[in-house]
Amino acid sequence: MFEKLLEWDRNTFIYLNGLGVEAYDTFWATVTEIYFWIPLFLLFGYLLYTTFSTREATSRLITLLLLAVFITFLTHWVKLGFSRLRPNNDATLNTVIRILKSPTDFSFFSGHASSSFAITVLIYLFLRQHRKWIGIFFIWPVLFSISRIFVGVHYPMDIITGALVGVLSGLIFYRLYHRFIKRGSVLTRL
Repeated sequence: MFEKLLEWDRNTFIYLNGLGVEAYDTFWATVTEIYFWIPLFLLFGYLLYTTFSTREATSRLITLLLLAVFITFLTHWVKLGFSRLRPNNDATLNTVIRILKSPTDFSFFSGHASSSFAITVLIYLFLRQHRKWIGIFFIWPVLFSISRIFVGVHYPMDIITGALVGVLSGLIFYRLYHRFIKRGSVLTRL
């Protein structure tokens, strides 16, 4: 069963990666970079501070930063634990796929997918009652995650797992915010 899943993952990756077109390489190589999304992060902060009091916006922003740190460490340790080679580093694959980036760390699971979905879920949950259009921000994690296939560095299961971990982490941190931070912890007394 596990072997079948890995075979599906590999074949699906090869197929999807092969759909890449040279004319879009610059787009995917840019979209996959974190610095490209800095204006979006600034917009998130702006929305928090224009929607909530300074104290509440700050506590929500701190919660968001704690989530980012948590997901970064979790992703790092899981990658070390599974030690799955990225497609671009797999000698049996790297001659038949399109490679636009060449990271050397491990593949499972995608930090791009986990962090972007976690942050977007938390921002969505924080703002959904105040900004009805907030769901549009889910375009970011979808593009950010898919880009990893087109640049040749993640399998579909890396992305699917990363997205699921991200969504669950965002939900957990939203509950933690309401249970501990919003109810009068040190962060709300700043």
